[in-house]
Amino acid sequence: MDILAALDSLVTEFESGLALASTPESLEELRVDALGRKGKLAQIMSRLPELEPAARPAAGQKANSVKERCNALFEARKQAILAIRESAALRRFDPTLPGRAPWRGSLHPTTLITEEICAVFSGMGFDVVSGPEVEHDYYNFEALNMPAAHPARDMQDTLYITGQTLLRTHTSPVQVRSMLARRPPLAVIAPGKVYRRDSDLTHTPMFHQVEGLLVEEGTSLAHLRGTLTIFVRAVFGAQTRVRFRPSFFPFTEPSAEVDISCSICGGEGQVAGQPCRVCKTTGWVEILGCGMVDPAVFAAVGYPEDISGFAFGMGVERVAMLKYGIGDLRMFFENDARFLAQFA
Repeated sequence: MDILAALDSLVTEFESGLALASTPESLEELRVDALGRKGKLAQIMSRLPELEPAARPAAGQKANSVKERCNALFEARKQAILAIRESAALRRFDPTLPGRAPWRGSLHPTTLITEEICAVFSGMGFDVVSGPEVEHDYYNFEALNMPAAHPARDMQDTLYITGQTLLRTHTSPVQVRSMLARRPPLAVIAPGKVYRRDSDLTHTPMFHQVEGLLVEEGTSLAHLRGTLTIFVRAVFGAQTRVRFRPSFFPFTEPSAEVDISCSICGGEGQVAGQPCRVCKTTGWVEILGCGMVDPAVFAAVGYPEDISGFAFGMGVERVAMLKYGIGDLRMFFENDARFLAQFA
């Protein structure tokens, strides 16, 4: 068969194959077989050198015409198949069926815990206050009894913007600003983001804290213990045990760290006969730091010498991990919809 006859035969064969094809996949296979780089058209044109030089232009024009014709037939058949499928789908649609409910979102667990913490303390008379995240050294360190070169500054890896401007390392500056703006008595709680130059499996450069301050004449360590015990049991349950351990913070004296009975193992130190990974078999987990406000802090804000008060601070992510049994800090920042859907 000569080349021109083979080209005519290719169109007829291709058109017959299209009539039998019923899916987009089978159509594509037919197109590749006829028009692909190694298809039948390419094989026919590989015989072009067999023709006389004068006959080759006509054969080339014929091949282009065949290719255009086959592509047009292919597109027409493809649109026809898609139209048939769409019509079948419409026939299967039942408008009387109930609609699908939209996916229900939820607040992030850190937001849920922050709101719960604030609600507990608001119920005890604390005002919720806020302050700038870009802070001055005076409010972040100086007024909190941490002057320049004070060793306590090494406890916090600070992100400085300029020599005196920084991203706040805790929400305690809000307490200072509140005391400068108001005279005692006052009770405030300050939730917000804080920043430190720290990043590993258990730390992130940005996290959330809630800090509280109560200043009133006659306030004692007993008031602090009672307030925090109420808070812990409101969040983790009435059966939760609380203990205070001596510690050090430059802006409180005396200072303490607060432990609660492990919410994962119930304070037993083990789960199903296996050591508890959260409390490391001790039955206790640290949840926050606290103490009586250091007189040097009151002096920095111009409060009278005979005044007293207490302060405390906690990491929101840590509270959320203990409350919800979350074992990996990174889950708070990955925005996995499957994880977040659990809190809807």
